[in-house]
Amino acid sequence: MRTPRLAAACSLLVLLAACGRSHVVREPGGSGVRGERPVQVSQPKYGATAVVQRGQTVYRIATENGITALDLALWNDIPPPYTIYPGQRLRLYPGGAVKPSRPATSSASTKPAPKPAAPVAPPPAASSLGWRWPTDGNVFGSFAAGDPTRQGIDIAGKAGQPVRAAAEGVVVYSGSGLVGYGELVIVKHNDQWLSAYGHNRARLVNEGQLVKAGQQIAEMGRSGAARDMLHFEIRYNGKPVDPQAYLPKR
Repeated sequence: MRTPRLAAACSLLVLLAACGRSHVVREPGGSGVRGERPVQVSQPKYGATAVVQRGQTVYRIATENGITALDLALWNDIPPPYTIYPGQRLRLYPGGAVKPSRPATSSASTKPAPKPAAPVAPPPAASSLGWRWPTDGNVFGSFAAGDPTRQGIDIAGKAGQPVRAAAEGVVVYSGSGLVGYGELVIVKHNDQWLSAYGHNRARLVNEGQLVKAGQQIAEMGRSGAARDMLHFEIRYNGKPVDPQAYLPKR
């Protein structure tokens, strides 16, 4: 369970100052059980925007428009803690995406037709990051492009077992503010690649912290899930990709 541009990824380099070690523990049985609150796949509205009204949050605007909160934040370069302001205009589609074609306007129209954005490059077949498995256990939920609940993989395990960084990078999010992911850690590896680790019992790293490949960043749990598990995503320019296409073969 979780949410799915992880293309505005480079915006998350705006990091919060870390002050001490973060260690947040959630007990089983909390709200957001996996079968009760499925995360919907984002439905971009190409060319559309939303103006922030007083009292609105990223999550509220996202859900009202059929978009995940994480995607809306990343599409608009909104860094943690995802603060928005009244009057701010948010894009409801990823930057660089191709806008669907429209019928030609009347010759009487004086408005020039907008130029379509350049197509987004597809993810490469391989990565130089040297990905590692983020935890031990069997994969019981696989990736499926476009599926509302399968934009990453789910790895079974036991409460408290180590969750490790799949590659070297910077922690750009450590919190529980994104509905559907429980206690979530996001690591930025470079301008193109991010990885996300959801449903943890405890987060062991702060935003802005450098982590090495294989370093423990969390403890497995079931925050926002019905069982102890890790929901793991890899994103290239904001687009979820199949983690098993990049992780070492087992």
